[in-house]
Amino acid sequence: MKIAVFTKNRLNPAYGAARLGAERAAARLGVQVTHYVPEVADDAAEQSALLERALADRPDAIALAAVHPTQVNAAVRKVNAAGIPLVGFISRSDAGKWDCFIGADNRRVGAELAAYLCARLSGNGAVVIVGAASDSITSIDRTSGFRDAVAKYPGIRIVGTCNGEYQREPARREMARLLEGVAHIDGVLAANDVMALGAIEALQAAGRSALVIGVNGTPDAIDAVKRGIILATADFSALNLGALATECAVLRARGEVVPREIMLPVEIIDRSNVGIWDLPYERRACLEWDEALRIGVKR
Repeated sequence: MKIAVFTKNRLNPAYGAARLGAERAAARLGVQVTHYVPEVADDAAEQSALLERALADRPDAIALAAVHPTQVNAAVRKVNAAGIPLVGFISRSDAGKWDCFIGADNRRVGAELAAYLCARLSGNGAVVIVGAASDSITSIDRTSGFRDAVAKYPGIRIVGTCNGEYQREPARREMARLLEGVAHIDGVLAANDVMALGAIEALQAAGRSALVIGVNGTPDAIDAVKRGIILATADFSALNLGALATECAVLRARGEVVPREIMLPVEIIDRSNVGIWDLPYERRACLEWDEALRIGVKR
C-alpha cells in the first residue's frame, strides 16, 4: 500500500516532525510513504502540481496539510474525482470531500496561551502579535484566539502586529522593524515557535526584553523554555498529527470507517512541566489511534 503525504515546507521543524510521524506510522503498519514538499515554502501552485504528480502515481490514499485555504482547491477536487481517500491534517482547504481531518482547535490554543501571558503580566501591559500571512489557515485562528483573550483584560494593550511568515528570519526582521516604532513591550504572542525565537533575537539585538509565547513545542522552543528565554509554548504536536493522518489514510484505503474530524487537546508547556517534552522528536512517543479516538473531540 502506498500513502502520499503532503507537508508545507522544509523550513519549519514542526513539518519535519510531521514527516517523521508519518514514517513511523507507515513502518508500524507495513505501508510505503512518499513525501511531497514544495521547494518554495508554502507555495500553493507547487503543492497543487505535486498533488497532480501524486495522482499520476496512483497512491492508495493521500494525507494533506494544505498550504492555503482556497488556492489548492482545484487539485483537491481532482483527488476527489480520482476516488482516492483524502485525509487532512494541521490545515485544510475549504473545498472537496475529506474523509477525515485531524488537528487541534487553533483559536482555543491561541486564547489559552494569551490568557496565560496576560495572567503573568497581572493584567497590565503592552503586547505585540507575530503572526503569518493574512490567509494562513492556522495563523488566522491562533491570532484570533490571541485577540479573544486579550480583549478580556482591559489593562492589556496590543501595540503592534507583524507578519513573520511562520519563519525565524522574517520574524526577526519584522520584529526588529516593529521595535523601532514601539517604545515599550511587555509581551510577545507568536503564532509558532520559530517566529517566537526570531522575535527573541530581535529583542536581544535591541537590548530589550519581554515575555514571549510560542506554539508547537519544538525541541528548540522546549530548550528555550527550560532556560527561561520563552515563557511558554503549546504541545501542538505535528509529530502526532502526521502519524495519525497516515494511519487514518491507511484505514480509509482499507475501507474502514473513520470520524469526519478528530480535534486533539493541546497542553501549555512552561517550566513547571517542560521535562515531559524535553526529548528530540526521534525519542518522543507517537499517540496511538485508539488513544486519539478516546481523547479527541470527534464528529
